[in-house]
Amino acid sequence: MDISPEAEALLSKPLLDFSNYKQNVQNRSLLTVSEYLLDLRIFFKFLCAVRADVEPCDEEFEKIDLRGCDYAFMESVTPDEIYDYISYLRRGRGISPRSAQRKLSAVKSLYKFATVTGKIKNNPARDIDHSASKKTLPKYMTLNESVDLLNSVSEEKDSKTKLRDYAIIITFLNTGMRLSELVSINMEDFDRDMTSLVVTGKRSKQRIVYINDAARDAILEYRGSLTEEQKNVKDEKSKNRHPVFLSNRNERISNKTVQWLVHKHLVNAGLGYKQLSTHKLRHTAATLMYREGGVDIRVLQDILGHEQLNTTQIYTHVASSNVEQAVHKNPLADFKPENNGGDDK
Repeated sequence: MDISPEAEALLSKPLLDFSNYKQNVQNRSLLTVSEYLLDLRIFFKFLCAVRADVEPCDEEFEKIDLRGCDYAFMESVTPDEIYDYISYLRRGRGISPRSAQRKLSAVKSLYKFATVTGKIKNNPARDIDHSASKKTLPKYMTLNESVDLLNSVSEEKDSKTKLRDYAIIITFLNTGMRLSELVSINMEDFDRDMTSLVVTGKRSKQRIVYINDAARDAILEYRGSLTEEQKNVKDEKSKNRHPVFLSNRNERISNKTVQWLVHKHLVNAGLGYKQLSTHKLRHTAATLMYREGGVDIRVLQDILGHEQLNTTQIYTHVASSNVEQAVHKNPLADFKPENNGGDDK
């Protein structure tokens, strides 16, 4: 027997809890709560469809069971997926910017409820603007701001992590890697000449990332500054491979540490007011390649590992000359810091 969309939404524990909270704590009307549930039902089904390589406009979309959309599922969602959802609403469903903002507000309200009540710790919707449905990209740095940030890191004095931090930030800005991808790369992932590497992105899908001179030189300089003991550090969780970037405890650097150091350097460079993040560095790389480097938008999607809704490939593994050339068109590809003196060990 068919059930109503509102009743179907309540098969998800987070949506059931959210519905009870809205009605019994915030005293919202049944009509208002019903509208929330309808919007959030589409959000969850979209995520399930993309992860299962099902077309959101397909017949299978309506058959998706929401019972697997628990709090762990909520916490696994990334900002990228939320932006993809917004694009789907605008392009796939053709709804107005105002309606897209309302649906995004429902998502943000759900995540706020889940974090405030301690159901989840991380809120991927927190930094997404309500006006995101009108934007092609979220906040990013200009070329001049990117140069200021890199120079600020390279000019730091008495810093034991300067070479590491610089290598991390210039790699973000030149490749557009995701945070999770950057912290998980190992030395074994590079090719022999360190001109490319294989990264594992969302849902364990792999792609080739090309490395230009600026990023490669920074990584090599950082790795060259390590002791033999540090160079030989292995990570048991990644089949005893050698992590590229290490923490102060000589372990694989964590997401939280990278987020902290990026924030610190943004503030030091006078860019704290822009409320940027590691994710914004990814979009900065994309924007610089697209606007300054003239990279074709379809090639850019391959570089970033973004899938079209109708893509059914298991791997975003495009090893073409166009993609490799596009990375080298990044205006920061040949960047050298103004202050290049002194070793940092």
